[in-house]
Amino acid sequence: MPLLEVRGVTRSFYGVHALNGVELSVEAGRITGLIGPNGAGKTTLFNCITGVVPPSTGRVVFDGEDITGWRPDRISTRGLVRTFQIARGCPRLTVRENLLLYGAHQPGEGVLTALLRTRAALAREEELQARAEAIAARLRLTQVLDNKASALSGGQKKLLEIGRALMTAPKLILLDEPCAGVNPSLTREIGERLREIVAEGISLLLIEHQMDTIARLCDHVIVMAEGRHLTEGTFAEVAANATVQEAYMGRPRWAS
Repeated sequence: MPLLEVRGVTRSFYGVHALNGVELSVEAGRITGLIGPNGAGKTTLFNCITGVVPPSTGRVVFDGEDITGWRPDRISTRGLVRTFQIARGCPRLTVRENLLLYGAHQPGEGVLTALLRTRAALAREEELQARAEAIAARLRLTQVLDNKASALSGGQKKLLEIGRALMTAPKLILLDEPCAGVNPSLTREIGERLREIVAEGISLLLIEHQMDTIARLCDHVIVMAEGRHLTEGTFAEVAANATVQEAYMGRPRWAS
């Protein structure tokens, strides 16, 4: 059974059809790329999957459970989380605090527990601290752990965005252009970290416009155009597909 299934999902905004019956599946244990020209509906699809906006019609099934119309926090708790194209960390908090903010089962979320400071609450806080430090080390953020998020470079902010997702102990992470605006050396480093994440049992669905990154990282590639699933396969297969080339480059005049 696929880890994620999208069945006939549509979404309209003021009469404009952003998604037109999208059908796709994401298998566990690999990096799946989601590509397509600007306006293809990729980010809108992410929003529908993660509950930011509800689908107009259709179903989203995650890990065997229909999550269509669920709130984003409930979906995240289930193990499906996302990052955003523009890193959305809390700029006045440190890297450590940003990571801790996303840890599950926070003792401070209950007033009584926060006031009593029970042994169990203190133990959980220590667990979250250790997890945040381990994730920072994995993403090469240890040196900036106590720096404000606003002081990070663009690439470090992207890594922090991934780190915050990892703090939730996810099964699947949806990544919206994790390498956008990042220099080539840091792009390669982000790619290495993503491969390590998959090796640890977390699956990834990745939107990216840098085709060399898609070719290097993705085990499987899904192509969207005009709000629909167009085709899928290995990167070599979709890159050689004439329909995909037309979607990206436009129909040649001589073919009209």
